[in-house]
Amino acid sequence: MNAVQRVLEVAGTQAAHIRDLWWFTIAVCALVFVPLMVVFLWTLWRRPRATEATPPDVAVVAGREPRPKRFVVGALTIVVIGLVALLGASVRTDHALAQLPLDGAINIRVTGHQWWWDVQYEDPDPTKVFSTANEIYIPVKKPVVLTLQSDDVIHSLWIPSLHGKKDLIPGHTLTLTLDADKPGKYRAQCAEFCGLQHAFMALVVNAVPQADFDNWRQAQSKPAPDPADAQQKRGQALFLGGTCMMCHAIQGTTANGRMAPDLTHIASREALAAGTLANTPQNLGAWIADPGKFKPGVNMPAHHVSREDLDALVAYLGTLK
Repeated sequence: MNAVQRVLEVAGTQAAHIRDLWWFTIAVCALVFVPLMVVFLWTLWRRPRATEATPPDVAVVAGREPRPKRFVVGALTIVVIGLVALLGASVRTDHALAQLPLDGAINIRVTGHQWWWDVQYEDPDPTKVFSTANEIYIPVKKPVVLTLQSDDVIHSLWIPSLHGKKDLIPGHTLTLTLDADKPGKYRAQCAEFCGLQHAFMALVVNAVPQADFDNWRQAQSKPAPDPADAQQKRGQALFLGGTCMMCHAIQGTTANGRMAPDLTHIASREALAAGTLANTPQNLGAWIADPGKFKPGVNMPAHHVSREDLDALVAYLGTLK
């Protein structure tokens, strides 16, 4: 997964609002913190150094101190004004985030699992509904509505270049709206600790021109192609005759599992295991043989098959583009 997560390199309307709020917060905090540190250091420098022979001066404790009192009151007033300004900026940002026009929006359902992302593209026409995993494609300059849910524990989807964090809470359905101003790959990450492999639960958002998105969506809606040679056919038979189909789905075959990623077009994906491995035949074979080696605690079991059978499985899955 070549995408890099950069918080301040925004590429969407929503992320721009959040960035502006961040800079405003930094500015307000600096206006309070910097003068406070200057006064603190000046006070330390100005006060005389005490010695063992210096008697404590307790006269100031019983007397009135109007000057320090005025200073404290003034400082508190500035702090309150700053807090009110931050509150107003936060409310204004929340209002702006809710103003994204949703005409012609792309609707995508994202479900968090330990530790991967299930992505389903919704459509009024059931024949155009399809699923992928750990990647999202969106057209540039078009609104996207992500419907978020969790299948197990609390997750949090964070795509800093396009939007802020949003929790996925079991039993609740939430939405996140965003758009992309320019083409690019934008890395997302689970931002809520969700178990042993939390750090290896990445997702990439590919923003592409409308024509490229239409071509990709059309290709993803098609069923898996039939195997072409004997090795690929053997791999398909092993997949459909073994335990793989109990968890995975491949559209156009009898495999219809829902516990693990849909593999109908796995060969077209950039990475395996939610960004853990590059999607190469070597890595795919190693992942099938022993996924726990790369993600300890993963639900997928190891498959102790012969080298010949493993190569056949990899050859078949390599056709699923």
